[in-house]
Formats: sequence, structure tokens, C-alpha cells
Amino acid sequence: MELTENRLALHKVIDLGRRTRLRLRKYSLIAHLRGLWFARKLTHHGIVVVTGRYPAPTVLNRGGAIDVKNCEFYEGVRLEVYRGGMLTIGNGTYLNRNAVVIAVGNVDIGNDCRIGWDVVIMDSDLHPVDANDQPTESARVVIEDDVWIGCRSIILKGVRIGKRSVIAAGSIVTKDIPPNSIAAGVPARVISSNPERAEFFLKKIRSAPTSR
Repeated sequence: MELTENRLALHKVIDLGRRTRLRLRKYSLIAHLRGLWFARKLTHHGIVVVTGRYPAPTVLNRGGAIDVKNCEFYEGVRLEVYRGGMLTIGNGTYLNRNAVVIAVGNVDIGNDCRIGWDVVIMDSDLHPVDANDQPTESARVVIEDDVWIGCRSIILKGVRIGKRSVIAAGSIVTKDIPPNSIAAGVPARVISSNPERAEFFLKKIRSAPTSR
């Protein structure tokens, strides 16, 4: 019994060493150290890496919670959470430069998502048009697994983007997008609901070098 436990412990150590070597091949030690510095402001986190140049990613937490798994952040990213708000970002997701996520209530970003540069994701209008109006309410935003959001897109409150979907650059998403869809425009409309076509675009995105 004791021998079996020792073997299991040895295998865990070997596996940890293997995964550490793989990560250091992909991301530099500096990227990991910058990730540790950034992650100190997160409520819960996995292995976080920060790549790119400056300005460094920032966190503005006004009393909420931020749960980030193993993720990559580029320069200029800003995570903003208000009192009682919750922001979750799943495993393998990256946010490219100058992406902004604002959670007044709840924003949930899934696993293996690719958030392009200058993308804005927000679950509230933050303030009314007329100063005499009542404050606006938040509505949950959900981005399911394996979604790609093109550069300078805006995701507004109450939206759910289905898994394996692609949002074209410059789109403004105001309504739900079904899984396996390609959406584009202002406001964004589904231009294809073909799973094979969506997967074709996602494979190209996965194989391409990350935009800097």
C-alpha cells in the first residue's frame, strides 16, 4: 500500500516537472513572474502569464470577485469588477492587448476563448443617458467555450455567445448568438450557422500566431 502511494507521488512529481518544462518552452520565466505579480490582485487564480510589452494589465476591483484559471493576458488589458460583481475566465483563454472586461453583476468567459485586441465586454450600461433616470441594471454575459471574438468588437449586457462561435472584427453584439455560428455587423447578426464552417475558422485561428 505504502509502495503504491510512493509511486503515485513520484508520478505526480514527474508529471509536474514535465508540464513545467512545456510551459517554460511556450512562455518565458519573465512572463510567469509578471503573471504572478498581476495575479496577486485576483481573488482566485491558476497559472497566469503576462506577455507583450507595456502598459501592464490592470485590475480595478471595487469589492467583487475575480476567478481566473490558467490564462494569458497581453499588455493594456483591464479587468474591472464592481461591488458584489463576479468575473470568471476559464482555462486556456487569452485576452489580447487593450481588451476590457467590466462586471457589475456577472461576466462568465469560458475555456479556450480568444479575445481580440481592443474588445470590450460589459454586463451593464454603467450609467443612464439622462442624469435624472434611475441607475441602469446589469444583465449576465456568458461567453461559452472555444469562442473567438475579433478585434474591436463590443459585447453588451445580457448576451450569451454559444460555444465554438466566431464574432467578426468590429461587431457589436446585442443579442444571443447560437453555438457554432459566425456573426458580424452592427448590430451583429448570424451570417452562418454551419458547425463545419465555424470549426474551419477556429482551426485557422488556433494555428495562427497570436496578434501583437
